[in-house]
Amino acid sequence: MIISHSPLEVRPIEGSNTLSPLVFLHEGLGSVAMWNSRTLDWPLAVCQATGRAGLVYSRRGYGRSPAISDVRGANRLPADYMHREAWEVLPDLLDAYSIKNPVLLGHSDGATIALLHAAKFPVRATIVMAPHLWVEDISLRSIEAAKAAFEHGELRSKLARFHDDVDGAFWQWNDVWLSDAFRSFDIRHECQRITSPVLAMQGVDDIYGSLRHIEELHTQGTVRREVLQHCGHSPYKDQPQLSMELISDFLKEIP
Repeated sequence: MIISHSPLEVRPIEGSNTLSPLVFLHEGLGSVAMWNSRTLDWPLAVCQATGRAGLVYSRRGYGRSPAISDVRGANRLPADYMHREAWEVLPDLLDAYSIKNPVLLGHSDGATIALLHAAKFPVRATIVMAPHLWVEDISLRSIEAAKAAFEHGELRSKLARFHDDVDGAFWQWNDVWLSDAFRSFDIRHECQRITSPVLAMQGVDDIYGSLRHIEELHTQGTVRREVLQHCGHSPYKDQPQLSMELISDFLKEIP
């Protein structure tokens, strides 16, 4: 649903008023609905397992959030778009819902945004699945393959179920990742400013990034690293129960 005072598609999930809420940040082609599978409402299940409230939202141009015109021209995403999402858009959203010191839970691009936010703003903890700390060749090869699947395969029709403007959602992500300006993207230095606890998990079969991304994630606080077997880029889809258990166990130590 769209909340009246927010320009974004936002789904609140009820939970404890005393525990820091979970804020879910989706992947590069994700949305509110794409966190779910046919059999599992994963954000709801995580909130219930941890006893916490939740906030799930779609970034501008994704899901049912307002579309962005001319994403391949005048409104093409800049190379620092994840910094802007982390340091400008997310703080405004949290303020709109009076959320302070959240637990951020991000996947892929959303995980990168979560880390960048935690590097500059107070959070209770950060949970990241398959974060991108810099640009790897393996990532670009898979994103090139996604481009071919969108143009010539079934990816466009599959994504159209989740995005009001499927072309805008796809091209703003794909174009910036494959741009020359984005090749120098690297947030390892920013991550060293994070002081809150971090849980980092990644599938051993991830085709969008190597395990180096969680291995080289260093902060001023603690980092718990979990490598998931029989798992690709999306732990919440490939290993939904295990990823939920890891999150629940991690949050038991978080006030």
